[in-house]
Amino acid sequence: MISNPLVFAATSDIAGRTRGKAFPVLELDKRLKRGIGWTPTNVMITCFDAIAPSPFGSLGDLLLIPDPEARVEVDFADGGLVEHFMLGDITDLDGRPWDCCTRSILKAALERLRSCGGIQLVSAFEHEFQMLDAGEVLPDAFSLRGFTRRRQLGEALMSALAQAGLTPDTFMKEFGPNQYEVTNGPAQGHRSADQAVILRELTRMAAQRCGEQVTFAPILDPSSVGNGVHIHMSFLDGNGSPATYDENDPFGMSKITGSFIAGVLKYLDSIVALTAPSHISYLRLTPNRWSAAYNNLGFRDREASVRICPTTSADPEKIARQYNFEYRAADAAASPYLALASILHAGAQGIEDGLPTPQVTQENLSVLSEAQLSDRGYKRLPQSLEEALLRFEQNDVVTRWFPDGFASIYTAHKRAEIAHLSDRTVKERCAAYSKVY
Repeated sequence: MISNPLVFAATSDIAGRTRGKAFPVLELDKRLKRGIGWTPTNVMITCFDAIAPSPFGSLGDLLLIPDPEARVEVDFADGGLVEHFMLGDITDLDGRPWDCCTRSILKAALERLRSCGGIQLVSAFEHEFQMLDAGEVLPDAFSLRGFTRRRQLGEALMSALAQAGLTPDTFMKEFGPNQYEVTNGPAQGHRSADQAVILRELTRMAAQRCGEQVTFAPILDPSSVGNGVHIHMSFLDGNGSPATYDENDPFGMSKITGSFIAGVLKYLDSIVALTAPSHISYLRLTPNRWSAAYNNLGFRDREASVRICPTTSADPEKIARQYNFEYRAADAAASPYLALASILHAGAQGIEDGLPTPQVTQENLSVLSEAQLSDRGYKRLPQSLEEALLRFEQNDVVTRWFPDGFASIYTAHKRAEIAHLSDRTVKERCAAYSKVY
């Protein structure tokens, strides 16, 4: 047994990567107060480990402060080392949240939602991933055989999630080749984003323990399916009672839910740069892929960018607790903190502006002409990361949601990522991302 094991203090950065430093666990009490040293230019490290042009240069010092409530210690019971890591916040040397700390950005968005709507967020991230170098691809969509091939991984992962304090929900063979889905129960506030980071890392660890590799990359083959991240959301009022549902609305939305979703739809084309932020994300966000292509709200429609999800009760009180909606224009190239923060800011803007509840679609928008879409207030989402970044940086309302200078840092980071792939084919770009995520 190792007498003084290491614990890894981590942040989920702009690239959606989990980075940090390890220290001896015997120093934990000290590190909870003093943190570990961090460097501002680290925020400019792209997903491909190149450094984008940095406004910080070699200057500056920060602290990464681990959070004891986001501590993970998992024994896979296979004779290997116990995995031990903690998520945390990046601050300046005086303890103030750093402007580019993704976790702090989410906390600010949650406070805005509480302030403008008097509501708390309950949410959960639903993940799809694929096996790498998995050999022969069998026709196993949703099959028992496909599940059985990865039962060892599924059981190791579910055990790990439970040890980490998450609530394991489902593990299934998905539609795509060697594609699987894992879900966990909801959490309040920023904890759901913590859990999304933890789930991704534990999935990778469990696969490695089983002698395999997984990827959460948005898409591996342009002619096949993609891997999405679906973010389920509902609200509680100040008394902890459900605030998302209204039985008098035709589709069940409370007034505040309607305004929130209206804000998300209004600004969706400008926030997708943060929720689907890879060069290949836009291969997935196309019509007829069961992902998202327009800024529409659908009723139980998996082609909609925002979907009203089904409930399984006839009891109004139980319906109110089950009722939720799902944001579908996201993937695992995004930091869960940034993805959720951008959605919350858009929704809070809708609440502050008193936007009316949007129309609900129950049709295939891809068959409508551009003029018909425009007449009904629908926009085609950006079809490239370059276009998404332009819409983000040119929308003054959206960029003001974030700390000063963040938008320029974010866009510079992402344009360096694009430049890294400039001489590669589409398939080569997919392969490059598969190794990252």
